[in-house]
Amino acid sequence: MTTATPPPVAPTGDHHDLAIALFAVVVLVTLAITLWVGRRGSATEDFYAGGRDFTPLQNGFALSGDYLSAASFLGVAGLIALYGYDGVLYSIGFLVAWLVVLMLVAELVRNAGRYTLADVLALRLRRRKVRAAAGGASVVVTLLYLVAQMVGAGSLVALLLGTNSAQARTWTIVAVGGLMIVYVTIGGMRATTWIQIVKAFLLIAGSVLLTVLLMVRFHGDVGELMRQAAQHSGAGRRYLEPGLKYGATFTSRLDFFSLGLALVLGTAGLPHILSRFYTVPTARAARRSTMWAIGLVGGFYLMAIALGLGATALVGSAEVRHANSAGNTAVPLLALVLGGGNGSTGGVVLFALISAIAFATILAVVAGLTLASSAAFAHDIWAGAWRGRPRRRPFRRRAAVPASRPGETGDAAEAEPTGEASERQEVWVARFAAVGIGAAAIAISLYAQQLNVAFLVGLAFAVAASSNLPVLLYSLFWSRFTTRGAVWSVYGGLVPAIVLVVFSPVVSGTKVALFPGVDFHWFPLENPGIISIPLGFLAGWIGTITSPEPADADRFAELEVRALTGAGAA
Repeated sequence: MTTATPPPVAPTGDHHDLAIALFAVVVLVTLAITLWVGRRGSATEDFYAGGRDFTPLQNGFALSGDYLSAASFLGVAGLIALYGYDGVLYSIGFLVAWLVVLMLVAELVRNAGRYTLADVLALRLRRRKVRAAAGGASVVVTLLYLVAQMVGAGSLVALLLGTNSAQARTWTIVAVGGLMIVYVTIGGMRATTWIQIVKAFLLIAGSVLLTVLLMVRFHGDVGELMRQAAQHSGAGRRYLEPGLKYGATFTSRLDFFSLGLALVLGTAGLPHILSRFYTVPTARAARRSTMWAIGLVGGFYLMAIALGLGATALVGSAEVRHANSAGNTAVPLLALVLGGGNGSTGGVVLFALISAIAFATILAVVAGLTLASSAAFAHDIWAGAWRGRPRRRPFRRRAAVPASRPGETGDAAEAEPTGEASERQEVWVARFAAVGIGAAAIAISLYAQQLNVAFLVGLAFAVAASSNLPVLLYSLFWSRFTTRGAVWSVYGGLVPAIVLVVFSPVVSGTKVALFPGVDFHWFPLENPGIISIPLGFLAGWIGTITSPEPADADRFAELEVRALTGAGAA
């Protein structure tokens, strides 16, 4: 029988130098990729879509790289280490969500849009209103996701330095925020995609290495691994059964259902995932990219379950919680034990390697998120809604297949042509927006350092499923859908989700809340999806049936033809 020998929380002494050196290598390599790729193209299409010349395999790796964030590598394994069966439910929800993406949105979004979610909506609806709503929702979703990644970075580097100092985590968050701004402003989508590809390869390779070492440690006996995990969890057999985190009360079970709903539906509304479908040349390539991503993501989550169990079995839930109360450092601690333990060269090398891979994961994902949010601000809010760059012509009926230039939305087809200078201005606004969004993410992250990163991502999924998914599905599949319905759908899901989070135990009323010293919560659930997602769909339906302006049948026909056939697509 294999027994656990709980190690100290982190390596000590000169071994820190090796880990810090590997972190530096990760930063230098990603910066080199950014500088090299950033010189290859400066057009709008290069900045937003990477030139649309990535292969399905490359984009599949990039999709999985964008999706397998700190929540996956650090947060999910940490939740499994602390809560066993209930933590596994996160990985299942994250994986099943890709089936929704594959079946409902991947090819249609690639054909119907150009750079952002709002491009799909603007093809058949009034541009300014829907761009303002969809662009604002996208910024909110990506901000929540960014906070999760940066909190994970703070926990990781604090562990590396052998300290629980808030100052170390704070400076790490600031540094990661600065790096993500550099990646986006210099490299755009092309550099971000290559960083994602490299990061996905390293992440999966590192996970395979740890899983193999873990299975060797237990002689391939998964049953023994689970028994040891239960023994060192502090909960006994309850660790392997439902209810350790979500099954104690009716409220906690309802909270779990709300979380599962958000995870399964949220992926199809994530702006940084949707924007990845525009980096490939065709809808068929977008579908093949999604299939590659499903395979990579599925394999990773199977390994994440094993790593979470291994952290409990070999490190112990108490030690994992002591290192980080939310469990975000379970995988690096497991690597330390599998390599030989604290003080051994193998342990420290493996610990440093896995920590560096986790850090690369965070850097890559924050770059993709910052790019998506800055694109939403510049392309949708600034150029499309506020500045109104194209000047509209009087509306006239058009054939179902658009006569406009490939890649233009319905509004662009009715607009005066715009010059290259205007596109350059839009890209510059996107770069400045990346600075502002990065600063906002840093400020919010400093208050959220004690929250589990997987849980924080769950909130982002809930907001995406509440605001972006209803309007996207209605626009693609409902011929009667109107502009009022679109705006109501976005705000009808976004506002309740944000309000419910603000007045939930996440923000106040508990020891691990953002503001533990006060209590103004009245909503009992931590995840608002069970309320806000139906409200988003309901608001879109009510807005449509009460709209004084009927839906434009010709524009819906144009959208339908383009989405299904690719005629006129970018």
